[in-house]
Amino acid sequence: MINSKTSDKVMKGVFWFSALLIISILFLILGYVFVEGIRVVNLSFISDMPKNNWREGGIYPAIVGTFYLVAVALLFAVPLGVLTAIYLVEFRKEDNLTSIIRISVDSLNAVPSIVFGLFGLSLFFYYLKDFTGGPTIFSGGLTLGFMILPTVIRTAEVALRTVPLSEKLGSYALGATKLQTISRIVIPSSIPGIITGVILGFGRAAGETAPIIFMVALNPTMPEFPYLFSQCNALTTQIYYLTSEAISIERAFGMAFVLISIILISNYSARLINKYLARNIRR
Repeated sequence: MINSKTSDKVMKGVFWFSALLIISILFLILGYVFVEGIRVVNLSFISDMPKNNWREGGIYPAIVGTFYLVAVALLFAVPLGVLTAIYLVEFRKEDNLTSIIRISVDSLNAVPSIVFGLFGLSLFFYYLKDFTGGPTIFSGGLTLGFMILPTVIRTAEVALRTVPLSEKLGSYALGATKLQTISRIVIPSSIPGIITGVILGFGRAAGETAPIIFMVALNPTMPEFPYLFSQCNALTTQIYYLTSEAISIERAFGMAFVLISIILISNYSARLINKYLARNIRR
């Protein structure tokens, strides 16, 4: 019979191996993309305009288009997601409607991205074309916003629930109203957690392909003013185009390298801001 010390060592080894396996898979994928992509990445590759149907030149329009799409998605999803989370935590009692809302949010989070693309195509291209302009940055960004909305709602809800009840009761005891307590106590205390949701939403929006293929034309030029209602390109769609058409696998890896670098740098910067706010926002 295995004694408790041996059992603890075995389980510790299993946990250690599981963590090591996850880290190894991550570094294997990132390492392979970096090794293959670094061969073509240089300043001109990032800053120049494409030539010869993206076979030559740079990828600057795709980088700019990616940021535009993600910005529209976040501007739509973050305010709406945070407000929904505040409603669920602060204004709605636990009842059947609350359960239905949470189930709906979780179900929406499980919908495949290609379904969001079809939905966006039907809504923004066929029914609201006069308003959105068809396949534009605005319609593509809103479609991505629908995708990341469940992530923002759930992470914001978790962050709001971590605020100690004693702090809210203390605010009420001092005569503050519910809205004053939410704006001055609850939201400031929850900002680090909300930023985590923004990070997750940014990563998912920047890495999606299917909705953008449906919603945004593969425009090799820079978006024109007014930018929201112009066509654009994105790194993910261009990676798909270069690989599916067997045009240039090397350049596709270069774009993947740039995309992953953008996501990693953005995540790291957001986490630094998150740590700073966690240390200083309540002082």
